[in-house]
Amino acid sequence: MIHPTAIIDPGAQIHDEVTIGPYVIVKADVCIKSGTTIGPYTVIDQYTTIEENCTIHQNAAIGGAPQDLKFHGEKSYLKIGRGTIIREFVTINRGTEVGGGYTEVGEENYLMAYTHIAHDCITGKKVILANNSTLAGHIILGDHVTVGGLVAIHQFVKIGDYAYIGGKAGVVKDIPPYVIAAGDRASLHGLNNVGLKRHHFSKSTLSELKKAYRIVFRFGLTVKQASERVKAEVEQIPEVIKFMTFIQESNRGITR
Repeated sequence: MIHPTAIIDPGAQIHDEVTIGPYVIVKADVCIKSGTTIGPYTVIDQYTTIEENCTIHQNAAIGGAPQDLKFHGEKSYLKIGRGTIIREFVTINRGTEVGGGYTEVGEENYLMAYTHIAHDCITGKKVILANNSTLAGHIILGDHVTVGGLVAIHQFVKIGDYAYIGGKAGVVKDIPPYVIAAGDRASLHGLNNVGLKRHHFSKSTLSELKKAYRIVFRFGLTVKQASERVKAEVEQIPEVIKFMTFIQESNRGITR
């Protein structure tokens, strides 16, 4: 199941049920697990682990050295989660020692053509990155995040679960869970109602989240003032607690 033109380092661990296309290069210290398919001309660099049932299309560059001037060749790693789809010309870099040594792509991600994931990024489950979306270093994306085409996200930004980032956005501050952000520079545009309904959030949950959103972002309150008011006026369901905890713990500051 390995094309005769592929170049596979003897130090790579490749499961028998892996398909590798023409002119693929797989370097040493790579682990590719069962059910994965790798398209032509793709390069899988060292210290990369690809979990089960991934699909990598042609001309992807996976596990390359970090684009970071502080990187001096130290050992660092990349992990691609189970069931992830990686389209044409996607680039994903390994981590750095300063950033913990790991870049990690979560399970069942869909990375469209020309996506770039830089060093030390972590993405959650079922994340979608549309064409030409770009993650700088040390970014964390929660579960079920959708990032539109041509989006650029600044280093160290965090984006919460079920957030939706509209196309061509420039994101420089944290995006809370459950919201829509768009524009350059990105600003918030309410809850991600369509996405939340598609994921079967109840009407009562959406109602409580809307109350919390309005208190935090519509009344000109400080985070402390808004937190106190949300605690007093909004039912403390898990989604509201997650929403407020994300805002309270933000280091970069929250997109408004």
